Amino acid sequence: MVKHIILWKLKDECNNDSVKQGIKEGLEGLQGVIPGLISIKVQTESLSSSNVDVMLDSSFENEEALKAYAVHPAHVGVADTKVRPFTAARSCIDFEA
Repeated sequence: MVKHIILWKLKDECNNDSVKQGIKEGLEGLQGVIPGLISIKVQTESLSSSNVDVMLDSSFENEEALKAYAVHPAHVGVADTKVRPFTAARSCIDFEA
């Protein structure tokens, strides 16, 4: 199994519940749509000690499934409309679990 974790810092003017909910609903809506995607969870609520705004925690069957997810039209559509326009910074780690 491959884990794919992303942390986003949103643009100041976009850091609101509406944007966060759109990211969460868009990405979690990919469950059952993309082959090889085992699980996907978006965390939008955080403690005041946090220095990022949104976290994606997803699992894939293997690295090939992760690569296919990256270019899958459903994922690209969500990323282009619900994530990238609002993002100031992105950090990612992928690893075998």
